[in-house]
Amino acid sequence: MNQGESFLSCAATLEWISPQGSITRKVNSKQASLRLIRNEFREMFMEVSSDKQSITRLALKGINVFKKFMAEGKASIKFQEAGCTIFISNAPPTNLVSFLRTIFVKMTGDKEQNPNKTPSKSIRAQLLSGKAQSFEEISPVTVADIHKAKSKIISKSTTTTPSPPSKKRKADDVARGPAPKKLYSPSPLTNTMELNPEQKRVLDACVSGKNIFFTGSAGTGKSFLLKRIVAALPPDVTMPTASTGVAACHIGGTTLHAFAGIGDGHGSIDHLCERATKSPLVAQKWRKCKHLIIDEISMVDGAYFEKLEAVARHVRRCDKPFGGIQLILCGDFLQLPPVVDKSKGDKKFCFQMPCWEKCIELCFELKQVHRQSDPEFISILNSIRIGRVTSEISERLINTAKQKIESDGILATRLCSHTNDSKTINNNKLRDLDGEEKLFSAQDSDNATHLLDMQTIAPSKLVLKIGAQVMLLKNINVNAGLVNGARGVVIRFEDGLPVVRFKNKKEYTARSERWYVKNSNGSLLCRRQIPLNLAWAFSIHKSQGLTLDCVEMSLSKIFEAGQAYVALSRAQSLDTLRVLDFDSRHVWADPNVLEFYQRFRKRLQRMELIPLGRPLADKTNNKLKLKEILNKKMNR
Repeated sequence: MNQGESFLSCAATLEWISPQGSITRKVNSKQASLRLIRNEFREMFMEVSSDKQSITRLALKGINVFKKFMAEGKASIKFQEAGCTIFISNAPPTNLVSFLRTIFVKMTGDKEQNPNKTPSKSIRAQLLSGKAQSFEEISPVTVADIHKAKSKIISKSTTTTPSPPSKKRKADDVARGPAPKKLYSPSPLTNTMELNPEQKRVLDACVSGKNIFFTGSAGTGKSFLLKRIVAALPPDVTMPTASTGVAACHIGGTTLHAFAGIGDGHGSIDHLCERATKSPLVAQKWRKCKHLIIDEISMVDGAYFEKLEAVARHVRRCDKPFGGIQLILCGDFLQLPPVVDKSKGDKKFCFQMPCWEKCIELCFELKQVHRQSDPEFISILNSIRIGRVTSEISERLINTAKQKIESDGILATRLCSHTNDSKTINNNKLRDLDGEEKLFSAQDSDNATHLLDMQTIAPSKLVLKIGAQVMLLKNINVNAGLVNGARGVVIRFEDGLPVVRFKNKKEYTARSERWYVKNSNGSLLCRRQIPLNLAWAFSIHKSQGLTLDCVEMSLSKIFEAGQAYVALSRAQSLDTLRVLDFDSRHVWADPNVLEFYQRFRKRLQRMELIPLGRPLADKTNNKLKLKEILNKKMNR
């Protein structure tokens, strides 16, 4: 049985309350173990053992579970008969959900199998029974057990009073908000999709405490896997970060710069170490952190990464790499590179720094592509990723310029290499529409609007009209195709809310959704907003992580290695893509990155983690192509 089903490691506080409401006994434990067991009479107990080796067994009868803050690894269980409450904190959210679900399923199963079960035997009867006292771990939860528990809840709910009329029900739903999730329901933290074997291998390495780097082409589920990794680690000592605010929001974290507390890293290492040590909040963050996750590592400047490593060792007073913090790095160096002020020197990738090899113990590459299903398109993207463009690829992409990919009034989203271009297009197109404007303002955590603007893809202010081209910013209903990046058009407003018809002809009334971002001090910030954004145009940088089902692009203004690949790989298929001016000279990969991946794959082969992939493009050709592009830019 997996940890989280019948066993949970966490921090725990036990409180015994007298009938008068006063606390008679209290036990705190920063490292507690909770275990579900049965005695010789098949009665269920929760066994709590603390770091001080004390053991408490509480009968699982007449309990109340409070699980509102499971996303933060917190819950409480009230044992009515024992007059005791357990307050759980710092539990890996995935394990906590599984642990609570096991309690629910097992207790429901016991009641179903023995509906007329007599009360437990008295202590006297148990002593006289002649059975030796024994405890054993409960059996694993099966799929059949879960179905039985669900059916029992459904049968209970159908015996209630008749449902109100649909209009009243809708009004009540808006006023009341989303219904609370049942104990056995999938957690919002843990997607119901199963990890594939290569993703499971990465997760297992993370849980075992290894310092890892995992990579993969666009659409291989890197962000999805990162969310699962975050949910499998204790939240109080885990810091999910990313090089960009949008990527940080995807995994519920903060930017790496906000966490590090050393600004943009300008200055000597000695100066930055002193700066971090003098700030109590920054020093406390570094000392508390045990697991540091960095997404989009390709966009982190190598010099900054090296300075972070030195700061970590200094502040934590530990000579181990990164001061003994477990590092979990994710990204694709063949996508967007670091953004560096040219006046401060040339950009360097993290893998070019001496500390990289010292910090990383294991490397993984995700191979299975989930975003696209067409083998031809996947093959084209794999070639473009490494800067290889054949005449066949050029011809296939040039031909997409003639494709009509619009339908039912839904236009293609134009991907722009510059953010200002996308803003200008959206504002002009919205202004040209007739009709009344509707303004939707976000509800933000106190004094956090500026931070949430930088770290969430949801806008603080959204102006819509009927006919506005929009994009969905959250997975609402995967089975219905209402997913992050789905394209639609506003067709009307109902009760003040926009109704959107999507490319698959599904209609959706957009209600407020939540985006969570972790502040630099570890607290969660929240933005509530309609999960839409204007989508006549979108920037390539902000499109990372999106899957677009109707997209066009002009690549003539590409200015970075990997930028063309990022733009093309957002498309769901060749049939939903239009490239207006494809030219092979706009596609190239950084030769240093190509060399790194050659070494990387040889290392993987030696470690026998995955078979050696296809050979990468010739480094010399890419150097010539890079020089040609730079000369072209200078001659403009």
